[in-house]
Amino acid sequence: MSESEQEDENSTTIDRHMAAENPETARAVAQIKELRASIDNVDTAIVSLLAERFKYTSRVGVVKARAGFAPADYAREERQIARLHGIAEAAGLDPEIAEMYREFVVTEAKKRHKRIAEAGGNPGVLDVFA
Repeated sequence: MSESEQEDENSTTIDRHMAAENPETARAVAQIKELRASIDNVDTAIVSLLAERFKYTSRVGVVKARAGFAPADYAREERQIARLHGIAEAAGLDPEIAEMYREFVVTEAKKRHKRIAEAGGNPGVLDVFA
């Protein structure tokens, strides 16, 4: 990566010359950079936690497949909806965002469970780096 590309990666869309000429703009740019570093840290944690979550759901898929259970558990899904909505509200997050998250992970887990079941309980059919 060239020096100018690295500078661009670490900067905001505000022109650096503008920031250099205006201390208030420079402070705003510095705040944005600091906040973005925090966002990047949170993103790292979220992706790591998703990977961990899918390792567990894959193990559930293996157990379900070997026991002959269906990939879906609608009673659990209903409980999860209520639980995640409560967590979201307590955290100050729009429950709809929690619902979008839940829908994504449940849909993905069901797909994975189905693939495991079709493979006779073999979790090796998944693209998981466990």
